[in-house]
Amino acid sequence: MTKGDSLGQDLRLLINNPKYSDIEILCEDEKKLYSCRAILAARSEVFDGLLYNGMKETYDKQISFPKINSNAMKIVLEYIYTGSIKEESLTKDNIIESFYAADYFQLTNLQGYILRVVKDTLEKNHTDNYSPELLSKIAKIMPFIEDDVLQNLLIEKVATIPLNTIEFGRLSIAGLQYLLSRTYEKVKSFATPEYEVFRYSAILAAKQVSNNAFRTLMKRLPTLSQIENSFQVENDFIIDNQKVTKELKPLIKFIDFNQINGKILTDIIEPLKIIPTKIILDAYRQKARTHCTDLYGIRGIHNNFSWDESACGKNLIIEENGKVVSAVNCNSYQSVKAKMEIGGKGKGIFEWDVIIEKTCRWSWVGVCTSESINHDIFSANQSASISVLGSDGVCWNYNKSLNYCSSFGNGARITVHLDMNKRTCCFTVNGVKYPEAFTWNKLPSKFYPIVGLMYPGRFRIQSC
Repeated sequence: MTKGDSLGQDLRLLINNPKYSDIEILCEDEKKLYSCRAILAARSEVFDGLLYNGMKETYDKQISFPKINSNAMKIVLEYIYTGSIKEESLTKDNIIESFYAADYFQLTNLQGYILRVVKDTLEKNHTDNYSPELLSKIAKIMPFIEDDVLQNLLIEKVATIPLNTIEFGRLSIAGLQYLLSRTYEKVKSFATPEYEVFRYSAILAAKQVSNNAFRTLMKRLPTLSQIENSFQVENDFIIDNQKVTKELKPLIKFIDFNQINGKILTDIIEPLKIIPTKIILDAYRQKARTHCTDLYGIRGIHNNFSWDESACGKNLIIEENGKVVSAVNCNSYQSVKAKMEIGGKGKGIFEWDVIIEKTCRWSWVGVCTSESINHDIFSANQSASISVLGSDGVCWNYNKSLNYCSSFGNGARITVHLDMNKRTCCFTVNGVKYPEAFTWNKLPSKFYPIVGLMYPGRFRIQSC
C-alpha cells in the first residue's frame, strides 16, 4: 500500500515518529514518546487545554504525565491518530492503564471500546480468564469508585469464580479486598462459601509473610470437600503468627463468620489464633440467638442465576451474559442447566424465577439431580434425574405425572421453591403459589435448575 491510499494507514506512520514530531511526551516509566501537538489538540479537549493555554506548556517541547505509563499512552496515541485500535494491541498488561488513560483524556469512545474488549474476553473464557489479575491491577492504581463500570465488571466476574480455583498470586491482597468489600452484605452473585473465603484470605495473607507461614496455613486449613471426607487437620505452629494476623486484618471485616459452620469455627479457625477473639465470640452468640449452627454458608445471592453454556443443548443460544436462553434453530426439545449448584446436604429454601418470554409447544421448568444429562434429547417423562413443571400444567417427577396447575404461556413467571429442610419442591405460577409437587425421601447429592424448550422458546432466569 502506498501513501495516499488510506488515511488511517498514513496517519499510523506518524505515531511515535520523531521525524514528524514537535513535542515529546514523558511518561510515568520515564520513557519518551513523540507526537504532533496540533493532532493531539484537535482530537482531545484535554490536550488542547494543556498545549494551547498560553502558559509554559504552550512553548515547551516536552510535556509530562507522571501517572500514565508509556504502554497506555501508546494506545491513546494510536486512537488519537487513527480513530481506531487493533484488538491485538490491548493485552492484560496494558488494558487497565489504557482504560483510565482514555478517561483522563476524555476519550469516551476509546473507553467504550476497551470495555467491550474486556467484556468479550471474559465472556468467551468464563473459567479461564485473567479477571483476577486485572482486578489486582485496578486495586493497585485506583481508589474505590462506586460507579466505576470497569471495577464493577471485574468484581462481578471474579465473584463468579470459586476462590479455591484461583491460584495464589493471581489475586492480590488489595484485589481481594476490593472483591470482598464490594460483595459484603450485598445481594450479588457469589460462587465461594464463606469458609473458603476465609481460607483463601488467610493463606494469601500468610503468603505475603513467608513461605513457612504459607505452607503451615495450607496444612491447617483444608478445603470444604476435604473436611467432608474427614481430612485430618495438622496442628503445626504458625511461624510469624502476628505478622499473618496483621496482613489479614484489612480483609477480616469483610468476612461473615456467621455464615461459617460452628464446628469449623471451633475446631479449625479458632485454634489458629489469627482472628480476634471478639469476632469468634460474636459469631457463636449469633448462632445461639438464631438457634442454628450456620446460615446458607455463602454471601449475597446464594446461587448463580445464569445459564451454563457447558451444560446446554447444541441448538440453544445463551444471551445477555447468561440470563437468557433461546431456541432459534431448534426443532426438537433440548435443555440447559443453570450454573448454580445446590448441595443436597444444604439447608434453607432456594428460590428463583424463570420468565417465559416466548413459549413453545410445551415449556418445562424445574430441577435436575444429575450432572450426566444429555441436553440434546430432553424428555421430561423419561429421565429419572429431571423433575419439572410443564406449560400444560402437568408435573413430571421420576416418570410419574401430576395435574398440578393451569396452563401458562408467553410472559408467564414461574417461581421455583426448593425447600432443602423439608426435601420438597413447589411452584408459583403468575403469582399463585401451589402446594408441594415433588418430595425426595433421600436427597440427591446435588440440584441444578433446568428448563426444556424448542423453537421459538426464549426463557430468562433471575432472582426472585
